Amino acid sequence: MDTLFYVNVVLLGLFFALFGSRFVLSPGIELLQPDFALPESEGVGGTAVSTMAVISVLGPNMVFTSEGCMSFGELAVWLPSQVARGGEQKSRLLVRADAGVSAEDIMEISDLATAAGFTGVQLALEKSQRPNFPSRP
Repeated sequence: MDTLFYVNVVLLGLFFALFGSRFVLSPGIELLQPDFALPESEGVGGTAVSTMAVISVLGPNMVFTSEGCMSFGELAVWLPSQVARGGEQKSRLLVRADAGVSAEDIMEISDLATAAGFTGVQLALEKSQRPNFPSRP
């Protein structure tokens, strides 16, 4: 009976050690490559890289971070603090954007991230969350 208890404790500890990473491997498209090309689909692991910060963009001047909603001006102040938090390692930013976000807004965020010191920016587009109501006859 005691042996089964210790086996369970060891297995729980193993699961927490393996799956409790603070870094997120996330699929996306690398924007700051000089030879930019769409990646070949070899599975999720082919384009997954470790990211330091994740932001969600739902519209113009509406960016959500771990600290809440920010404008682009506030984002320009927040991004360097995230680069400094990462230390000496390569810092990447994952931008999760709604389908309705304009390309200009995405490029402005990419420019802000580059100026802040991020070594890479990944883009993950999401489908619009707007419900599709059936039309009336």
